[in-house]
Amino acid sequence: MSVVSKTNVRRLAAGVALVASASGAGAQQPTARIVSAANRFLATLDQQQKGAVSFAFDDDAQRARWSNFPVRMTPRAGLKLGDLSAAQRSAAMSLLSSVLSARGYEKIQQIMDADEVLKTTERNNPMFGRDLYYISFLGTPSETKPWMLQFGGHHLAVNVTIAGEHGVLTPTLTGAQPALYTLAGKTVRPLGRESDKALALLNALDETQRKQAILGYHVGDLVLGPGQDGKTIQPEGLKASAMTERQRAMLLEVIAEWSGIVHESAAAARMAEIKADLGNTWFAWSGPTTATTGQNITAYYRIQGPKLVIEYAPQRLGGDLSMHVHTMYRDPTNDYGRKYTSR
Repeated sequence: MSVVSKTNVRRLAAGVALVASASGAGAQQPTARIVSAANRFLATLDQQQKGAVSFAFDDDAQRARWSNFPVRMTPRAGLKLGDLSAAQRSAAMSLLSSVLSARGYEKIQQIMDADEVLKTTERNNPMFGRDLYYISFLGTPSETKPWMLQFGGHHLAVNVTIAGEHGVLTPTLTGAQPALYTLAGKTVRPLGRESDKALALLNALDETQRKQAILGYHVGDLVLGPGQDGKTIQPEGLKASAMTERQRAMLLEVIAEWSGIVHESAAAARMAEIKADLGNTWFAWSGPTTATTGQNITAYYRIQGPKLVIEYAPQRLGGDLSMHVHTMYRDPTNDYGRKYTSR
């Protein structure tokens, strides 16, 4: 198990303070709060930086320029955190915290911390680390007109489209390597709840349900990951309509680990959509059906409904599937918020 430095402990503490500041912004509406945070960040930039961070809303190349790969393998555009001053970086993180829930912001910080750990364990490999995450805008921050915030790097792609009162988080990729490390003496699993809750659901199924949920073939990676925009797959596994009420509640708890990354107002609207389609939502599992307590599963799983695709895919790179995870969150009807824009 790897250990994070005291420097990163201070960074996490600063992040918690940012979340507290954003959540204490009074009765200000979410979109107004986010736009204010975006404008405060932009005000810290010089003209060259503003040009680098800003793209047209219809720039499809930039919209799709996200990946799970390190930035040296798949270059990103925008502004790199490592090129920002302390004040600019703080403003960027404050913006991110205004867009996300407290738990979502913590998850993103833990993913970035994991990459810092990877850098250390790989002999300070310059391919990894917290400095190599990029921020960019498509369109101009507005309370009425659509625009988009992107934040990402290795194992992270947050794509949030803001259109008036709507906040759309899909498509978003979260991953981690190592997916288990130590921070300030505590064990951290950035995607641990995603693992534990899904396994608990599988274990809550009866034998007939398990036979339906567990696929008869191996799925080794994300099916609808980066570069797969607009594609669909056939639902398979166990349909939620064949679950008990308790099992469906457990399924919603798994889904909430992704839908709840975004701020609470947008997350609530998203969960209402998902609940409306819950009976037509499927749960599929491929791989081992047990895990060591306190460690991540080594199985792939998928949750799929009319407006939802979630994938959890352990990775072989590194040798231990429990220590390297990719996940994907999509809405096949509304990726990039297309229902709320003219696109």
